[in-house]
Amino acid sequence: MPEVIMYTTAVCPYCVQAKRLLSEKNVDVTEIRIDLNPSKREEMMTKSNRRSVPQIFIGDTHVGGCDDLYALERDDKLDALLQGR
Repeated sequence: MPEVIMYTTAVCPYCVQAKRLLSEKNVDVTEIRIDLNPSKREEMMTKSNRRSVPQIFIGDTHVGGCDDLYALERDDKLDALLQGR
C-alpha cells in the first residue's frame, strides 16, 4: 500500500472530511500540519501547485483536495489507487 500524505490545518473542515473517508477505509495517513510548520506550506505549494488544504498525495500521485478524493471514491477509483494499482 502506498504512503498517504495529507497537508492540513487544524481548522479545516475539508481536512476533517478527507481524513474521515480515509479512516473509514482503514488507511494510515501521514498528516503534515502547515499551520504548525509554515515551511511545510512552501513544500506543499511546490509539490502541488496549490495553496489550499487539504492537499493529498497517495504514493507519487497528487490526488488534490477533499473534493478530488471524494470524486475518486464516487468513480470507484480510490481503492485501486490506495492499493497501488
